[in-house]
Amino acid sequence: MKNKLLAQLAKLRHKFNQRIKKLSQPRYLQKSKTFNFLLSVAVGFIVTTIGITTDWATTGTSTLTYKTSWIGNTIGSGNLRIQNNIEAMYVSSDGTVYTNSHWDEAGMEAAIYKDGKVISAIEDTHGWSRGGGIAITANSKYIYLAMTQGSRGKTNEDYPPEGTTWHCVRRYDLSGKPVPFPEGRGWDKSMLITSTKNEVTGLATVGNELYVSDFATNRIRIYDTDTMKELRSFTFANPGAITVDPEKNLWIIQSKNGGKPAKILHYSQSGKQLPQQIADIVEPTAIAINHQGKLLVAENGPRQQMLIYDIKAKPVQVGSFGCKGGIYAGVAGEVQDLKLYGLTGVGTDASGNIYINSNGFNKSGTDLRKFSPSGKLIWRSLGLIFVDNADADPKTDGVDVFTKQEHYLMDYSKPAGKQWTYKAYTLNPFKYSQDPRLHTSPDGTFVRRIQGKPFLFLTDMYNSFLQIYRFDPATDGKVAIPAGMFVGSNGADKPFIKGNWPPYQPQKGEWIWRDRNGNGKFEDNEYDTSKDYPYIGGWWVDSKGDVWKALRTEDGIRHYPLKGIDAKGNPIYNYSSMEKQATPTIFNDLRRIEYFPETDSMYLSGFTVDHPAFGDDAGVAGSEIARFDNWSKGNRTPRWRIVIPYDTVGKREVSTAAMSVAGDYVFAVTVKTAEVYVYNAKTGAQVQILKPGPEVGSESGWIDIPYGIRAFRRSDGEYLVFVEENWKGKVIVYRLAG
Repeated sequence: MKNKLLAQLAKLRHKFNQRIKKLSQPRYLQKSKTFNFLLSVAVGFIVTTIGITTDWATTGTSTLTYKTSWIGNTIGSGNLRIQNNIEAMYVSSDGTVYTNSHWDEAGMEAAIYKDGKVISAIEDTHGWSRGGGIAITANSKYIYLAMTQGSRGKTNEDYPPEGTTWHCVRRYDLSGKPVPFPEGRGWDKSMLITSTKNEVTGLATVGNELYVSDFATNRIRIYDTDTMKELRSFTFANPGAITVDPEKNLWIIQSKNGGKPAKILHYSQSGKQLPQQIADIVEPTAIAINHQGKLLVAENGPRQQMLIYDIKAKPVQVGSFGCKGGIYAGVAGEVQDLKLYGLTGVGTDASGNIYINSNGFNKSGTDLRKFSPSGKLIWRSLGLIFVDNADADPKTDGVDVFTKQEHYLMDYSKPAGKQWTYKAYTLNPFKYSQDPRLHTSPDGTFVRRIQGKPFLFLTDMYNSFLQIYRFDPATDGKVAIPAGMFVGSNGADKPFIKGNWPPYQPQKGEWIWRDRNGNGKFEDNEYDTSKDYPYIGGWWVDSKGDVWKALRTEDGIRHYPLKGIDAKGNPIYNYSSMEKQATPTIFNDLRRIEYFPETDSMYLSGFTVDHPAFGDDAGVAGSEIARFDNWSKGNRTPRWRIVIPYDTVGKREVSTAAMSVAGDYVFAVTVKTAEVYVYNAKTGAQVQILKPGPEVGSESGWIDIPYGIRAFRRSDGEYLVFVEENWKGKVIVYRLAG
């Protein structure tokens, strides 16, 4: 009985909406009074009869039950979660870990970790043109942090003049609060300016002396740790990280320079070069001395290990830590305790425990681990997500979930935040140095099964490309292999991507690349070229593997049918088979597109004639979503249209970032409030608004990407809705009962 009444109410509501549109025309105003009165009475009677609340009546269907969870960060809420990237770290004798990085979205560029937890953020490293850096050290009184300070037009408050950046060492107490000194600079007098040309690349203390790598002038500068006055300096070419041995002499990384390989050199405190050096390394990124006086080196070349050297006489490698080959040993990409990848920090405490941070490649995210002296993993802190979203593998019913570089295994029976296990890292820079993920910044993930085989499709914040990856467990384990790439439409007579990558790029127009010989490299016979309208609204890959592109113009839909899978496993697309389709006339600026061949239904979003854009806000989904049935048969009359939150005043306080369709619902997420609007896919009626729950602190950052929401319906009817949460470095997962 209740369902029947609900259906009647939905029909009446639809009629009511139609009447309201007619009422906007003056000739209908007088005729409609009687109808409007009777309809209002009927609707009120039905709502009252079945006991529906006023809130339910406005949404048009029953409330969905949902819970909030997350993936990608060990800590799901609060200010003290795992930071985006650790680019340098120092470990004290008691196991306190001090970290530094250039940028963290929530302002925790530098932090203090202990026992697997973040115990404090090092203060005031974010905003006001400030940022962190790639060096940090500490002694018994202070933390010394490499950082940058840009201009703010406030030289009277001791900010740099316009066009100038200070590269500084900033002093803090051991709790992370800035400590000024007599000749300190900056607004709080805690900054030591070392250069205006290059960042500080190494820091260490010996007694009451602070050693600073000044890369810009090829010098090591020495300062008093208390007064911060410069005491002396000495010449050192391309100085990097510094550590101090038991004899209080310095070991300094000499960074590679052109054809000259990297080395680790030995110097006295006075600046005299000592005869010992280490040259049998490829890419040293961090160094430290352990409790036994041995030198630890983070080797970020193909070995992906921490190397251990006896340095009492001539340095001799006496051991290593971690699997040789790192995460690419054994099953390539598979995560295991002793498989490292993208090393940025090493250290030990007085008990011999080992601390290593892996950052992946092209800043994939923090993976900080503590091991016992025997090599047993004690704890692991993960912060793997930054400007990213997730999607589920349809074959495994959402158990396997992928982001742009990571593969997670889900167990939905566990509590919120405990459901994900970091399964694999899918990027291999040594085998596939031309992988687009190393040269671009993708962020939107589509997982598709095409002819039963898994593929990963990635876009970016500006919809400028669509990258394609295949998998071959027999040859590459868990690694995603570059297979193809669309670049965005390009009407200009110049290359689409600046720089030396990719090689053999067409010199004008747009292009499609396919890895014809399966080696993951861009080669001169692998491009197909064209020329088209330059402004893209969005990409889509349907369940058959067809690619769709929405352009912000009248004939703005491009359909690239899948032409098969080649002998190397790459999907085939070309311009000769591309179909141009006209944008439905209700839209004047198309932004997003999702087509479902199973039902021949097309969902489009954008700005419309009735609800135009206030300005050219290219990053949002528009003002309306419309569904079109029988799309392939030429129908362009919408089944329904819904107005979504959009900017009407030019302040961008309200706007919709992204949409995603799954099963019976259309999901759309707003930019600043990160609220998920749920609509009935059959009627367009609004069902509910989802908000971050207490499991994630009831908070979310802004949605920064055009595919910041991705929905998936599981076989039991449950919905998984993945939402980008850039601010606190995770992906929020809404679980809706089916």
